[in-house]
Amino acid sequence: MAILPEVNGLGFFEIRLESIGGLGANLAGKMLAEAGIVGAGMDGVSFSSYGSEKKGSPVKAHIRFCEMGTPIRDTSPIAHPHVIGIFHEALLKSGAASGVRPGGIVLVNSARGAQRLQEETGLAGCMIAVLDATRIAMEEKNKVNMAMLGGLFRLCGFLDPEFMKDVIAKSLGKKYPQAVELAVRAFERGYTEVEFLDVSGLPAAEAPVAANESVLGYLNQPAGGMVVTPGSTLLKDLSISRSGMLPAFDQASCINCAQCDTACPDLCFVWEEQPDKRGRMQMVLQGIDYQYCKGCLKCVEACPTDSLSRMLEQEGYAASHRVPQRFDFVNA
Repeated sequence: MAILPEVNGLGFFEIRLESIGGLGANLAGKMLAEAGIVGAGMDGVSFSSYGSEKKGSPVKAHIRFCEMGTPIRDTSPIAHPHVIGIFHEALLKSGAASGVRPGGIVLVNSARGAQRLQEETGLAGCMIAVLDATRIAMEEKNKVNMAMLGGLFRLCGFLDPEFMKDVIAKSLGKKYPQAVELAVRAFERGYTEVEFLDVSGLPAAEAPVAANESVLGYLNQPAGGMVVTPGSTLLKDLSISRSGMLPAFDQASCINCAQCDTACPDLCFVWEEQPDKRGRMQMVLQGIDYQYCKGCLKCVEACPTDSLSRMLEQEGYAASHRVPQRFDFVNA
């Protein structure tokens, strides 16, 4: 039986996975728990919490490990984990790293280096681990969760990575046998490509409010039935839903056929009325408002002229190429 490096007052070593729908955190949590309970001979419990099961919705997976014989009576969400796995770095803005124990570990899926991530987020009092799981997933034609599992196994030395490969084969072999080799390769790369930065000696700032905690109470909540942040307005931001790919737009080859706009589910395309060569007014595509783009790439499939192409998202590309929507409000 493996020996846990540290436990809390109830005897648990706790791991919390922070993700969005579509990145595979729910399955990753189950596989991680199986590797600890069956493979390492520990006791434990695993469960996930999520709302609407669609791409972009918040997902949390909770895993508790303990020595055999330890009473398991706590099935509440994990507030102060020893390890946090963040499957999309944009979740850091909503408090995904909150509650990590002093000296704990935060693993972030990011293309930025650990030092730069620490400087930009102010994370301290813990170990920061960074893994470009999105790039690995794209290169290996697999999902982010397999690469993240590799990084998590590197952080949790009491888990056997060889056993995990058997779990991957068992979990995917029946439905997706062709994906087993790719998943194992993504797992191995995640295990070896993690970058570490120890900032446990720096004083940690006050933990931000967790994303699932409401700032409204009985004294300040709006009237019943009122939706204060409707998702169909300019307040919506779907950029966190992108899992590595986005559409690139070449205006020179665009014929303004609007096939992309018809296929787009989120009104990402910005148009402007302009005169054509004969002086007739027509709508001309100006670009994409990436704030509303979740990277589904339906527009790329619909485009007849290859004006839209799929590209691996690069840091700063969406912000520098964004064409903001223009909202015209008419007084009644």
